[in-house]
Amino acid sequence: MELVVLDKAGKDTGRKVTLNDSVFGVELKEHAVYLDVKNFLANQRQGTHKSKERAEISGSTRKIKRQKGTGTARAGSIKSPVFRGGGRIFGPEPRNYGFKLNKKTKIAARKSALSAKLKEDNIIVVEDFSFDAPKTKMFLDFAKNIGAGEKALIVTKERDNNLYLSGRNIQKMEITTVNDMNTYAVLNAKKVVLFETSVSEIENILS
Repeated sequence: MELVVLDKAGKDTGRKVTLNDSVFGVELKEHAVYLDVKNFLANQRQGTHKSKERAEISGSTRKIKRQKGTGTARAGSIKSPVFRGGGRIFGPEPRNYGFKLNKKTKIAARKSALSAKLKEDNIIVVEDFSFDAPKTKMFLDFAKNIGAGEKALIVTKERDNNLYLSGRNIQKMEITTVNDMNTYAVLNAKKVVLFETSVSEIENILS
């Protein structure tokens, strides 16, 4: 499929870019997409949750009542989980929620996400450019001119500090490179804006 290449003013440059069907025209693999998104979100979790069990609670270790003859269950310590202020039974421990995901599954998920966006006509290709200095207003004008809307993912071939600094404080706008692009970011954006040189780089990585 061919897409028109726009300039930063949103005007047609007269050039077209051909998108490879093996990357932008594949059948949606929902399970691969689910696994890749789940893996991304799991890696965002800190996993620093912690509660104290009975061995970690500060308190007396004396036996609080006699063993027999009370008519109630025996109790050996005030730190027992059955008492108020006691330790928690099987409480959360610090852990890493990340899990291994096969490279082929990740590639299939990214292809599926990009293909879905193209099918919905939500991919825009712009020619490469850079700002002379970080300027949020210039970035907002650029996004408006190309019709990126208020929630977009902008993918460049390499990191551009001026472009990144211009758009980093705009809510719901994300700027990333081809190597850092992930399935969650693609699906979460309403529009995906690809720089002209980033298209061939994406095809090289995902082919």
